[in-house]
Amino acid sequence: MDDLQIIEELDELLNELREENKTVPIIVEGEKDIAALRKLEMTGEIIRFNIGQSVSDFCDTITQKYQKIILLTDWDWRGGRLGSSIKKHLENRVECNLSYRQTLAHRCTCRTVEGIPSWLETLRRKMKIS
Repeated sequence: MDDLQIIEELDELLNELREENKTVPIIVEGEKDIAALRKLEMTGEIIRFNIGQSVSDFCDTITQKYQKIILLTDWDWRGGRLGSSIKKHLENRVECNLSYRQTLAHRCTCRTVEGIPSWLETLRRKMKIS
C-alpha cells in the first residue's frame, strides 16, 4: 500500500471516528492523547485513564455511565497491556470497540495516539497534500 492509499484510508477512518465519537466516548491513556484527538477534530467525550485509580475501579466507573466505548490505547507494549486489561474488566458489561486502534496500529508507523497528528502531517507534506 502506498502513502496516498494510507492517507485516504486514515482520512476515512478518522471521519468515521469523529462521527462515532459524537455519541460514544473514547478512552485514551493520557492528556497528550486527548490533545492529539482534539487536533484531529474529535468533538465528543474523551476519557483519560486515571493513573490514580486501579483498572478495576476505573472500569466500574465506566460501567456506571456508558454502554459502549471506543478503546484507543497506544499500540506499544504498555498500551497493549492496558487496553487488554480494560477490555477484560469491561467484558460482558460494556461494549468495547477496538477496531480503530487495530487499524491505526497496522497503518501508522508511529506507536502512540499522541503521535498521529504529526505523523499524518509529515506524510501529507511528503505527498504534498493539504
